[in-house]
Amino acid sequence: QVQLVESGGGLVQPGGSLRLSCAASASIFSFDAMGWYRQAPGKQRELVAASISGGSTNYADFVKGRFTISIDNAKNTVYLQMNSLKPEGTAVYYCNAYQLINQGLPRRVDYWGQGTQVTVSS
Repeated sequence: QVQLVESGGGLVQPGGSLRLSCAASASIFSFDAMGWYRQAPGKQRELVAASISGGSTNYADFVKGRFTISIDNAKNTVYLQMNSLKPEGTAVYYCNAYQLINQGLPRRVDYWGQGTQVTVSS
């Protein structure tokens, strides 16, 4: 069973920075993508950033230019560097990894971390 363990959340002032980490119990190369989602109170979970196998990355419009996703293959860890944080960035941030299964009925298998709280407030 794959486990994803996040760390690095906390309280930060507007304009500040945080770096989230997500350590996977399996090799990074076993996933088709890894990324970060967030969920604010009363809102749906939304994609923040993703790193796709092969090297491409996707970012939500609301973080472009401020957040950077990166992967350390040797440590099986994905990072999210968050700069210029805004109060609306307050949410629980979840690490995600998925595998595309093409044997039998094609499907996507998702794995989730437990979430880490990020609070942006003065």
